[in-house]
Amino acid sequence: MPTLNRNTQGGKSLATTLAPRTNRTGTGQVHSNWVGVSTVTVEYLVVAGGGAGSGYGGGGGGGFVTGLMTAVVGTQLTVTVGGGGSGASGNNSVFDFVVGNGGGLSGTAGGSGGGGGGTTNQTSPAGGTGYGNNGGATGTGANYNLGHDGAGGGGGAGAAGSNGVAEQGGNGGNGRASSITGSAITYAGGGGGHSHKNGGGTSQPSGGTGGGGTGSNYNYGGTPSTGGTNGLGGGGGCASDSGGVTTGGSGVVIIAYPSSESAATTTGSPSVSTVSRAGYRVYTFTGSGTITFQ
Repeated sequence: MPTLNRNTQGGKSLATTLAPRTNRTGTGQVHSNWVGVSTVTVEYLVVAGGGAGSGYGGGGGGGFVTGLMTAVVGTQLTVTVGGGGSGASGNNSVFDFVVGNGGGLSGTAGGSGGGGGGTTNQTSPAGGTGYGNNGGATGTGANYNLGHDGAGGGGGAGAAGSNGVAEQGGNGGNGRASSITGSAITYAGGGGGHSHKNGGGTSQPSGGTGGGGTGSNYNYGGTPSTGGTNGLGGGGGCASDSGGVTTGGSGVVIIAYPSSESAATTTGSPSVSTVSRAGYRVYTFTGSGTITFQ
């Protein structure tokens, strides 16, 4: 294997023989075949859209993926921000080869699984770590055959959703915090489940921290549920057992690298800050676009 010789120029790594990136396979393996190119190391956070809640469980929070990437200067990288699910699982968010899986609709697998038995299917890319958890199980109350039992909470990036117990619904799983912007913000909480108010459910299930929607305690005059929070990838709260759905929250992609490096060029109008995190440029995408490092 050839020896790599690097010189540092203006904070960039110049590989005079062979650069460490990019052609990557679908499995994230690296094939080095670039000669004499500059690279920059960037941090990223990719959060997918949250899943919708339905009458049988809270929506799962969007998949949460964080890590480091060595990007080639001058190469345009694609950013896709997943929308929250509406009557469906959330949509994936993507940064180059990094994929956050959309949160699951209630009972469905996703970045975090929806309440009612949904499992996590989030994976970790090369150089990063993906987070997701399972949704809580459904209780078996006296009115189970009518769908009036306690519904499980959706899973969050930091914790699993709570199980429903008899006719009391489970809370959504808490999300996971990131300080990539300079402040600790929690993302990808699960939506709360559903309690059968007139059948023994005593409280309205809460959504997980990180934008999870509140569950319902709605039968015959109770309190309705709420959707997940946009920009945080929260799962929607469980809708009432009489029908209906809530929407999951949209996701986000955040990229940060030292401010000693040149400003990147972008499409999609991300917000850009050089003050929120000292010594870093921080690009926050709430819609899809591209970024090219200079």
